[in-house]
Amino acid sequence: MAQYQVTIDDEILQHLFVRDDGLARLVEQVVNQVLEAQATEQLKAKWYERTPDRQGYRNGHREKLLKTRVGEMIEMVINGVSTRKVRAIVEELCGTEFSRSTVSELCKRLDVVVREWNERNLAEQEYPFLLVDALVIRVRKNGRVRLSSVLIATGINREGYRGILGLMVGDSESEASWSEFFGRLKERGLHGVDLVVSDDHKGLVKAVETHFQGATWQRCQTHFIRNILDACPKSLQRELHGRLRLIFDAPDLATARRLMDDVIRDYAERAPRAIERLEAGFEDAMAVMALPERYRKRLRTINCVERLNQEIRRRERVIRIFPNEESAMRLLGAVLMEINEAWSTGNRYLDMTEYWEWKASTERDQAAKQGGRSQAA
Repeated sequence: MAQYQVTIDDEILQHLFVRDDGLARLVEQVVNQVLEAQATEQLKAKWYERTPDRQGYRNGHREKLLKTRVGEMIEMVINGVSTRKVRAIVEELCGTEFSRSTVSELCKRLDVVVREWNERNLAEQEYPFLLVDALVIRVRKNGRVRLSSVLIATGINREGYRGILGLMVGDSESEASWSEFFGRLKERGLHGVDLVVSDDHKGLVKAVETHFQGATWQRCQTHFIRNILDACPKSLQRELHGRLRLIFDAPDLATARRLMDDVIRDYAERAPRAIERLEAGFEDAMAVMALPERYRKRLRTINCVERLNQEIRRRERVIRIFPNEESAMRLLGAVLMEINEAWSTGNRYLDMTEYWEWKASTERDQAAKQGGRSQAA
């Protein structure tokens, strides 16, 4: 079976992620090159080439719509599936196959697109709200399947639009991995972070304290409630869950404290471990109460980041085990780039007007208090 070398323009690869017709244009370029190569093979001559072996002449081109399963092929390339499977589908589609080097080169050029996006400059925008989370995937390394952590950061900029700031595949969710990830984000220009929302992973929290000094840490209330209920007898979990929801839905911190005191009184003897966790984590889980009310609901959890994880899981479930870290970055980067594009061109996530007014007022009050202390001294 013949093998053909196919060239993909960088512009086409860019369009694959940022335009609705990107996939169609990529398919068009690939199929046209394959057909042109087949015509040359049949005629024994290239365009305008005069040879004694020529078998005929070209009569020009005619446009024709082509319905194929090539979307599956391109998806497999992006998803990091082996070149062997990609080549098998191309064989079914075209009656020919790409060489292994052609598929590998295509993957490498996709890697460049993802890497450029994941390393783009962040300094042009201020991101007061940062939401971070991780998920575990399986990656084959040195002939063995190992667990790796994918660290993902989502930011809300000063205009109130969401953006996926970056991702990193690490060996674990350790403080060192999170510190490396946050360091990369700051090197790319991330600044102005006022609130960081995450779960209570110890390594993550320590890295936040190191890299975002002066920012407030908000413990994800969804994860916190799960953590409390895990320590509660099953017979009481449903009942306690309803009481906890009342606490976290309270209109102000004073009401939340009163409701918590009632829960402590009612469950201290029946669910002592659960109450211990509630008391230990209450302040961190209610940090968002310092913000104006309209921002609390969307910033008290990392649910929007977990929805990203669900979308990744939907794609990753087909693969199950990534052949290497590069293929993992290829899939995850492609998925996140697509979502990020939808966010950047969609509706604004938060109206930030009230936040900036509140922040300016808070800073004036703090400056006035510091001035009063200086005069008193």
